[in-house]
Amino acid sequence: MDRSDDRAPVYVIGGGPAGLATAAALRRRGVRALVLEKSDAVGASWRGHYERLRLHTTRRLSALPGLAMPRRFGRWVARDDVVRYLEKYAAYHELDVVTGVEAHRVEPAGPDGSGPGWLVHASGGRLLTGRTVVVATGFNHTPFLPDWPGRDGWTGELLHACAYREPTAYKGRDVLVVGVGNTGAEIAVDLADGGAAHVRLAVRAPPHIVRRSTAGWPAQRTGILTRRLPAPLVDRAAGTLARFAVPDLAPYGLPRPDQGLYTRFREGAVPVQDVGLIDAVRSGRVRPVAPVASFDGGIVTLADGSRIAPDAVILATGYRRGLEGLVGHLGVLDSRGRPVVRGARSPARAPGLYFNGYTNPISGMLREIALDAEKIARVVSRRGRQHRNGTGSGG
Repeated sequence: MDRSDDRAPVYVIGGGPAGLATAAALRRRGVRALVLEKSDAVGASWRGHYERLRLHTTRRLSALPGLAMPRRFGRWVARDDVVRYLEKYAAYHELDVVTGVEAHRVEPAGPDGSGPGWLVHASGGRLLTGRTVVVATGFNHTPFLPDWPGRDGWTGELLHACAYREPTAYKGRDVLVVGVGNTGAEIAVDLADGGAAHVRLAVRAPPHIVRRSTAGWPAQRTGILTRRLPAPLVDRAAGTLARFAVPDLAPYGLPRPDQGLYTRFREGAVPVQDVGLIDAVRSGRVRPVAPVASFDGGIVTLADGSRIAPDAVILATGYRRGLEGLVGHLGVLDSRGRPVVRGARSPARAPGLYFNGYTNPISGMLREIALDAEKIARVVSRRGRQHRNGTGSGG
């Protein structure tokens, strides 16, 4: 690329919180950013979440750079208000968002494919060239459905949690929810509150359950204070607090985990914030059961050998990042398909390529997204100045 490429925008792939926050931080530093969003509006993933959903992080600690969330949204912001905020955020910062354009592949630019800069292959045959690309397609991108024996022959209703909206259609029915992360726990409670006849919750590994706030102190602030402390210390403190704040649910089929909270979190197990699960389990409205082993026609066999016949199975089995087709060929992903670096760091073999939104920290995802957006904007702006002044190769 020659010096004229300074006029090319930074391409931000994804119009969710991470993409919008990064574009806004870049714009405030005088860097033109163009957001590519495959759907027809910003915040597409949030629009598709179940209606009951609220942020588990506080309104004040969930705002993106440069615009606070309105106080009228309350402390725990509802799904629809998150969508309104993202729409307002894009308009307030006058972001350049191109909807209906999906990026398929990112590869090095240059006549021989060795750079500098990047070539983005997008829908409609578009070839977009820029010195910098920020990938922000979202943590919850591609629904994951375990391939249990007999699953394809299941004769009842089966859907991933991403397709669940509200409980009306399940009133009076027998439902099995698979997965006891925050999504599975909330959907199970939603079904019980909505009149489902029986709600079972298949549990592979008992989760740590925490109160969303204790005496007005949000769990998120505890996460912020403890995230850099040694895991054994946090494990002990969390265990002590749990014994006082969370009742023992072992008699109901949901024992406390053997491993400490922070140790399990570092292995990928996010604590479940209680928004009704404890009461629903204790009252018998949600019944924990063993994990799914297999399907056989209209029967689900559980790992303890029991056989049940639910009307519907809802899979709260998580997501994959879905980055392999976009950047997997660049050697920038780890064994789990996550970027090897994030924030202000580019992978060693891919200078000028950045990632935002691919961690789920105990301190809050939106907070981390906001911090990383500012870091990315600082380094991109600085490298842009170095390139114009002839003192660096750009990023």
